[in-house]
Amino acid sequence: MYSSLDISTSGMIAQRTRLDVISANIANKNTILDAQGNYNPYRRRIAYMSAGNPNAASNRGQQMGVHIAEIGQDQSPLKLKYAPSSPYADESGYIKEPNIDTTTEQIDAMEAVRAYEANVVAAESTKKMMALGLRLIA
Repeated sequence: MYSSLDISTSGMIAQRTRLDVISANIANKNTILDAQGNYNPYRRRIAYMSAGNPNAASNRGQQMGVHIAEIGQDQSPLKLKYAPSSPYADESGYIKEPNIDTTTEQIDAMEAVRAYEANVVAAESTKKMMALGLRLIA
């Protein structure tokens, strides 16, 4: 059975994953080298959500809730910074930096936190309604 508690839980999990992606973006806003030490500026990641839960046991459950369908890379242009003394500068003296705007990331994080909180409130309300329903039965 796929209840409203499961729907709220899937929303909380999705928003937590979204916050993890946003945190990684902020942490890597100045990263221009990859794990092997090669010049490869970090690209902003985006968590794409999709309706449903493909891991649910029932067909009905697969149609409800939400999940992270993909974590993709933002293909917008990288930022250019004038740094002629950098060993990574091009012939014009510019280096490419990650395409991360801290303000955008903070706004996205606030939105994800609010959505997470809304799912918590929905789950708590569901639990209260279930408790009241059981009291009526007993």
